[in-house]
Amino acid sequence: MKGMTNKNQKTIQIFDTTLRDGEQTPGVSLTTDDKIEIANQLSKLGVDIIEAGFPSSSEGERKVVKDIAKLGLTSKICALSRATKKDIDAALDCNVDLIHVFIPTSEVQMKYAVNLTPEQVMKSAVESIEYVKDHGVKCEFSPMDATRSEIGFLKKICMAAQNSGANSINIPDTVGIMIPKTTAKLIEDIKSVVTVPISIHCHDDFGMAVANSLAAVEAGASQIHVSVNGLGERAGNASLEEAVTALHVIYKYKTNINTRLLYSTSRMVSSLTGISVQVNKAIVGENAFSHESGIHTRGVTEKPLTFEPISPELVGRTRKLVAGKLAGTRGIKAELEEIGIHPNETQLSEIVKRVKELGDKGKTVTDADLIALTSAVMGEVIGEEKIVDLCDMAVVTGIKVIPTASVRLTLDGKEHIAAETGVGPVDAVLKAIQKLTSNLEKIRLSEYRLEAITGGSNAVAEVIIKVEDEKGNIFSARAAREDIVMASVEAMINGINKCLLKNRKGIKK
Repeated sequence: MKGMTNKNQKTIQIFDTTLRDGEQTPGVSLTTDDKIEIANQLSKLGVDIIEAGFPSSSEGERKVVKDIAKLGLTSKICALSRATKKDIDAALDCNVDLIHVFIPTSEVQMKYAVNLTPEQVMKSAVESIEYVKDHGVKCEFSPMDATRSEIGFLKKICMAAQNSGANSINIPDTVGIMIPKTTAKLIEDIKSVVTVPISIHCHDDFGMAVANSLAAVEAGASQIHVSVNGLGERAGNASLEEAVTALHVIYKYKTNINTRLLYSTSRMVSSLTGISVQVNKAIVGENAFSHESGIHTRGVTEKPLTFEPISPELVGRTRKLVAGKLAGTRGIKAELEEIGIHPNETQLSEIVKRVKELGDKGKTVTDADLIALTSAVMGEVIGEEKIVDLCDMAVVTGIKVIPTASVRLTLDGKEHIAAETGVGPVDAVLKAIQKLTSNLEKIRLSEYRLEAITGGSNAVAEVIIKVEDEKGNIFSARAAREDIVMASVEAMINGINKCLLKNRKGIKK
C-alpha cells in the first residue's frame, strides 16, 4: 500500500498513559514492580513521555511515581493532577519532569462533576498552571471533556492556559464521541487561537480512538496520548501500536518509537495486566499476520506485499501460514518446509485433502495436528517414531495429599520413568514430563491456558500451551479431552515434539 508523502518528515511525540489511564482498565491492578517493569520497557520502546500515575490518589501511587522518576529513564516522566494546590504538591513531591493538569470544561461536567461555574473553572486552571510553572516544572493542560465543551469557552480557557505558561495543551475526547472530521475541525479551531503544541487524548467508545488521533495529527496536533494494547477506562484509549504504525507506514511521519519492540511490549503488558489481546487485533493480535485462505497463502509466499500492507518484522512479528479448510497447497507446503518436512506432490495433495476434511468438521488444525497428518500420509512418524511419547501415567491428589504424578515416557525409543509433586495434578504431571525431556533439550512451559469448556461435569476441556527452547523459539500446541490432566499431557508432549522436530535438522524426508 502506498503511503501518504510528507516532505518535511514531521515528528510526532508519543505520550503513553498505560500506567495511568491504562491501569484504570476494569480488573487491572499493577504492583510497584509491575509498573517499574513496564516503565523501563516503555522507555526502551522510545515513548517521549510516560504518564506514571496520579500521585494524589494514594500514598502508594505517589511512591511508585516517585520511584519511576528516580529510574533515570530516557523518557520524560509525567504525573497527573487536578487543578488544585493539594494535587499539584503531591505531583511536585515526585520530582517529575512534567505535570499534566486537568479540569472539566463541558457544561455537564462543570455542573455535576466539580460543581463549579465557568468563571471558577477558568480561575482554577490559570492559578494551577501558574503554580506549576512557579516551581520550574513543565505543564500540560487538559480541558477535560473538551469535545463536549462550548467552543467559545474552550478557546478562551486554552488561550488563558497558554498565557499562564502551559507548555502544551491537550484536547481530550473524554467520552469518545468524536469522528475524524469533527476531531480535525476542533483541532483547527484550537490551533487558530494558540501557538503552543497541541496534544490529543482519545477514548475508544465508538472504536475511533486511533482514527480520531490521526485526524488530529492531520489538523496540526504534534502529540498523541496512547496506551499499550489500547488499555483504559471503558472501551480504552488509542492503541499505541496501531497509532504509531499508521504514523510510520501510512503518513510517513517520524516518531521516536522502535517499532520492532511493539509486539514484545504488547505481550509484556498483556501478561502483567492479565488482559488478553484479541486475536484479530491490528498489529499485535495473534492473527494479524496469519494467512489461511489458499489465494492469500499463495500470494504471501510469492510476494508478501500481495496480502500484507506492512512487513511483520517491522513490528517484531513473523508471518504465520495456517492450515485449515481454506488452506491451499502452496501455503501448507510452505508451512511444512519451514519445519523441515518435504512431501512429494502426491503426498502433499493427500495432506491438503485431510486438512480440509478436518476443517470442514470445525476442527482447528494446529501445527502439531499438521505434523501428525503429514507423518501418517508419508507412511511414518517423523524420524520413524515420535521423539517423545507417553506410555502411561498415574496421578494422586486429594485433601491433605500432596498432588503427585508419575509418568513413563519413551524418549528416542527408550523408556524412562519420573515422578514429581506440584500445586495440583496438572502442575505435577507437567513437571514430571519436563524432568524427563530436559535430557534431550532444555524446554520450559511458557504459557498454559484452559478454555472452550462446555457445560456439565463431563465437559470437554481444551488446553492450549506454549513451550520455549533455550534459543527463545516458542511453539504452541493444544489438546482436547474430557480429562483435563490428559489434555494437558497431550498438549505438552505435542509442544515438546514440535520443538524437538524444529531443532533437529536431520528430519527424514
